[in-house]
Amino acid sequence: MSVIGEAQVREHVERGRRVVVVRPGDLVTPQARELIEALGLEVVDQPPPVPERPATDPNLAVQRTLYRRSPRWMAPLPRRGPTPMTLGRIAIVGAGNVGATTAHLAASNNVAAEIVLTDLVPGLAAGVALDIEHAAGISGSTTRAEGSTDAAAVAGADVVVITAGRPRSPGMDRSALAAVNERVVRGVAETVREHAPDAVIIVVTNPLDEMTMAAADASGFPRQRVLGMAGTLDSSRFRASLAKAAGVTPRDVEAFTLGSHGNEMVPIVSHARIKGRPLDRVLSADMIAGCVRDTVTGGAQVVALRRTGSAYVAPAHAIVEVLDAMRNARTGAIPVSVLLEGEYGITGTVVGVPAVLGPRGLIEVVELPLSADEATALAAAARAVSARRV
Repeated sequence: MSVIGEAQVREHVERGRRVVVVRPGDLVTPQARELIEALGLEVVDQPPPVPERPATDPNLAVQRTLYRRSPRWMAPLPRRGPTPMTLGRIAIVGAGNVGATTAHLAASNNVAAEIVLTDLVPGLAAGVALDIEHAAGISGSTTRAEGSTDAAAVAGADVVVITAGRPRSPGMDRSALAAVNERVVRGVAETVREHAPDAVIIVVTNPLDEMTMAAADASGFPRQRVLGMAGTLDSSRFRASLAKAAGVTPRDVEAFTLGSHGNEMVPIVSHARIKGRPLDRVLSADMIAGCVRDTVTGGAQVVALRRTGSAYVAPAHAIVEVLDAMRNARTGAIPVSVLLEGEYGITGTVVGVPAVLGPRGLIEVVELPLSADEATALAAAARAVSARRV
């Protein structure tokens, strides 16, 4: 039994927690309850331990072990910046599934004051923009949306998101898309250079790392203003796979990937945690290896199931996560593809690494200690991307 007083509640809040767990027998003082109510915290009564039964299902066994070892563990709140800003104007080139869903999410969260979509298909971008504005009557979004077939509509954009290009079809490797999509990405980057010379470019078109390099070459922008969105998506898939294997929620998992957005992807096992514990204390080696495989092949799995398109919901969320990092709506480093200049011993190649972002793009690359195998895999990914440069 323990006593929960005002001091314990304040300490709870300082650690970013919004839930107070009360175990059987705990005493909550009247002053603490008043403070909890004033701060709008949630009180959760921890149920008595459930008598353990022989486990026949590995997932149930993992859940019981996590509960028994850490009854007070709570998933951390999303990291939020102290003063999130609203971006001025975002241009999304390509109003297909990824572009349309990104615009919808960004508008719903008031990420920017204006969102303009451009697409070669007559009426497509304008239709998506009108649909988003109609939704504002429900969502309350203040973001203005417009659509155009004119590439010059990117003018004045703070951020240009390039989603245009051909998606993968079943059996097609990302590298096979390079010849098809290079011309598209270079053309967009040249347009951005002419009409939005101060913008930050976020490349989404596959093959991601090679197309990010193509955009950097065509635009002539410094590396700080040409980013590739891949690491946030791959990391989300890694967390989802680990959560499913452990029988927990994705919020209980901390994990990220580095390297290329393809077969040379490097899920970083050494830094991954499930409810604060290293993976090998929760999952078997075979289960961890399975999660790594699922992460690397996650995009291909969606393509195989859809048959006539690729993933778009998770990629759109991943793009918005990059935008949120730029506008200080979340803190800390996130994995993005950038041109490296000596970090991790790699120079002259675009590859996914942890990075701190701001309104003007890259602030710094964060160099984390990696295991020997992970460092070797990251270097191999850089060599593979360099060999495939268009």
